[in-house]
Amino acid sequence: MSTGPIDNRLLEQLGIQREPTGKKRNDQLGQADFLKLMTTQLSNQDPFKPMESGDFLAQIAQFGTVNGITELQKSFQDFSSRIFSGQALQAASLIGREVLVPGSSTLHMAGDREQIAVELPNAATDVEVSVYTASGQLVDTLRLGPQSAGLLGVEWDGTDSQGNPVPTGEYRFEATVRNGTSTEAASLFIATRVLSVSLDRNRGDMRLETKGLGQVDFSDVRRIS
Repeated sequence: MSTGPIDNRLLEQLGIQREPTGKKRNDQLGQADFLKLMTTQLSNQDPFKPMESGDFLAQIAQFGTVNGITELQKSFQDFSSRIFSGQALQAASLIGREVLVPGSSTLHMAGDREQIAVELPNAATDVEVSVYTASGQLVDTLRLGPQSAGLLGVEWDGTDSQGNPVPTGEYRFEATVRNGTSTEAASLFIATRVLSVSLDRNRGDMRLETKGLGQVDFSDVRRIS
């Protein structure tokens, strides 16, 4: 079907009125309008020069493609709404739960115990976790000995190397992994409690407001307990 200007007489035959110039109009044709135009085109074509079957099929295919894309967009919108609703329910259930997220420092409250984890890609002959103040002063060293590969859970009781409780403040952890004669640092995770959850409908992101660690991405959560 031609994409050029449509003759006024053809529109009148179809019962479609062209809106006055200067006014906003809808240039989109629905399925019924398309079928009317195609029927009129077929009935008014020159019998000695009928429309090529290839052109006819191309018009049908073009309309089918446009209609299919429209339906697909509606399906994606519905699917997106369902996903967002599921995320909202999941977010509500996270408030008050404890999550394990990547990190090496936290705001420690006097008297609390801190739960951390060390990522061990391979078995180690010795693992140590050192605790420092925000200024870099060594507070305590947790000697864990030989460990197998995996996520190693570690608890710091909130005391220094002499067993004295440390004051409230920010503390940093470092993990050292030894395997024979080689020594390397390991990735750390910190357990924290979820205080609130925020959702971004446009991007589909979920961010957690946590105790002592601030905001973290839900995609970074390693474990929920």
